[in-house]
Amino acid sequence: MLAQWSAAGPVAYVEAEYFGGVGEQRAAVWADGVLAVGPLDVPAKKWLSRAVSPISQALRQPGARSGLGKDEFEAVGLDRHRNNDDWISSTS
Repeated sequence: MLAQWSAAGPVAYVEAEYFGGVGEQRAAVWADGVLAVGPLDVPAKKWLSRAVSPISQALRQPGARSGLGKDEFEAVGLDRHRNNDDWISSTS
């Protein structure tokens, strides 16, 4: 489905799972109907600069840019909610 959607423009899939500062990230980007970046992942307990995190790398592909004191995750507003239920209820 993401490959199909990417015919209209790049599509990034990002996933993060953290608890108590420890967790994992995964990301991939589709463009022009094909997988263009990834899949990228960071194993649990591995510290990585936010600038090179899988999510930041993936979000840069469709054009997200970090700002002063913000990484790409924050720049596009993904920090507004911390769990799936909050995202679902915000769209209702």
